[in-house]
Amino acid sequence: MSDLLTIQEYKAIAAGLDLPQNAFIDGSFRPAISGRTFQSVNPATGAPLAEIAACGAEDVDLAVAKAREAFEDGRWSRLHPAERKEALIRLCKLMTRNARELAVMESLDSGKTIYDCETVDVPEAIHVIKWHAELIDKIYDQVAPPSDNHIAMVLREPVGVVGLVLPWNFPLLMLAWKIGPALAAGCSVVVKPAAETTLTALRLAELAAEAGLPRGVLNVVTGSGAEVGEPLGRHADVDMVSFTGSTVTGRRFLHYSADSNLKEVVLELGGKNPCIVLDDAEDLDAVAAHVVNGAFWNMGENCSAASRLIVQAGVKERLMDRVRAHAREWVVGDPLDPSVRVGALVSKAHFDKVSAYLKLAQGGKVVLGGASHHGTHVEPTIVETSRDSQLAREEIFGPILSVTPVASFEEAIAVANDTEYGLAASIFTANGKRALRGARMLRAGTVTVNSFGEGDITTPFGGYKQSGFGGRDNSIHAHDQYTQLKTIWLDLTDQSDASVD
Repeated sequence: MSDLLTIQEYKAIAAGLDLPQNAFIDGSFRPAISGRTFQSVNPATGAPLAEIAACGAEDVDLAVAKAREAFEDGRWSRLHPAERKEALIRLCKLMTRNARELAVMESLDSGKTIYDCETVDVPEAIHVIKWHAELIDKIYDQVAPPSDNHIAMVLREPVGVVGLVLPWNFPLLMLAWKIGPALAAGCSVVVKPAAETTLTALRLAELAAEAGLPRGVLNVVTGSGAEVGEPLGRHADVDMVSFTGSTVTGRRFLHYSADSNLKEVVLELGGKNPCIVLDDAEDLDAVAAHVVNGAFWNMGENCSAASRLIVQAGVKERLMDRVRAHAREWVVGDPLDPSVRVGALVSKAHFDKVSAYLKLAQGGKVVLGGASHHGTHVEPTIVETSRDSQLAREEIFGPILSVTPVASFEEAIAVANDTEYGLAASIFTANGKRALRGARMLRAGTVTVNSFGEGDITTPFGGYKQSGFGGRDNSIHAHDQYTQLKTIWLDLTDQSDASVD
């Protein structure tokens, strides 16, 4: 990605965008069969962006039928692995060529800052797809060790037609996390983007067709959860669904599967992630920078946000001085301004939800922030509160950090694990043994030591408890959820030696 532009240059790009509006099915854009549309709105300004096809069950049926046709005739599923790889790499090249357009489109649609879209979301989405593409011809099947008279082959085969249901907080990146391994495995996919953020999924589908993906392999059906998500989850010809989103909605997909064809379901759900800082942590300024980034990156609209700071009492005041200083550097404003780090929340409904927690914050000690602006933005807010408060227990999905002091390492671990979630956690300490003990004791799918993060494309991402199950995003393990294991058993016994009556 080249250097960032000025706000005026980004606004000029925004004004010139040709925004997609229709669903993408069987290799081309088409309106909803009903003809209905819904309005896509810029959450930072309230201005309309586009009228998007409001699809329904009949559109899902069409997309699934075309995906099944593509899968069964083998135009992608049985294509040589090297050819699938080359097609996905061509897609990555087209995404790179159109990266700035994708970044501006993403910012307009979601309220995300152009800084994050340019420096994280778009380049990382390209990297993810390329990484999985390169893996296609490097994953080997296995031969099991049976007797001398047998050979047992263990093969991976694509699971079939896959429904991919996306969240609105990282629209393009989560799309990449799912289509990368799904397409690499040879599946055909039907993507359901969040109704709030549909634009980049449609544009990527168009680029994929240009890159040479056969028609029917990548379909995008736009609309609401009730009109598109549920029919996709209940569809008897969908072999599996991968869902990222709220725990409440994730539960519904388990019911959809049980009530239909027992399709496989992979869930990546919410989190209330602890950040533990012990009193021997080194370089508190660096620790504070990680704390602030973990809490406020992407406006806190992040399932792995470090939204609970659990700090040992002996270091609390010194750390909080530095946390406040770093948090003040997170400028709130126009998402298309490259100096802004905190953009608009994704929708009026979500703004109202997060703002309600600001009222609860008044019951604690507000250390920083606590205000909202224009019905669109919430300031980075830090509140000292008890471990049992709603602020410390409920997933807010906004830029609100709760701070809870503890007396010891053991208490810190107990407070951290006292949650229904288990997605991510972090621990800061200079004691290596205590760091490893803590990392082992924390009930979370990803634990970072002396940093905030999620690992990278090489490491699996997913959670414990109500943060999801069924598979992992990222890494070679992501391919497992989009494949079935098949055993082929060969009997090498010389049948000519068998006696004949």
